[in-house]
Amino acid sequence: MSGIRGKDTRPEMVLRRGLHTLGFRYRLHDRRLPGRPDLCFPKHRAVIFVNGCFWHGHDCHLFRLPTTRREFWQQKIEGNRERDAATRTALLAGGWRVLTVWECALKGRHRLLLDEVLDAAANWLANGSEEGIIAGRTDGGF
Repeated sequence: MSGIRGKDTRPEMVLRRGLHTLGFRYRLHDRRLPGRPDLCFPKHRAVIFVNGCFWHGHDCHLFRLPTTRREFWQQKIEGNRERDAATRTALLAGGWRVLTVWECALKGRHRLLLDEVLDAAANWLANGSEEGIIAGRTDGGF
């Protein structure tokens, strides 16, 4: 697991490039904030997390619990979910807005078009609510 990236993943890089092209400026992995969000937008008082569906236990086609060492993986993924919830609560309490972009929105058979993801993120940043989620399609595809 030491070879698994926590930063600069492909979905994160795609989102970063797209938002930068749209004119949004951000900080990366700000250590001063709980959970070190992937993208921090101080001007908008907003943060974005780009979560991998497997590591954060998203209920989509990209997540399947391994059949070997099942108990270990259940505990690990449940711990990640609990940590995500605590981080989100701390950020909201601190006056930050939180957007979660799931890997399945950018990858896999139920992915959205990149422009759809970027438009949704840009709209949320400009005038969104406290919390938001961008995930892959639930209707089974295009």
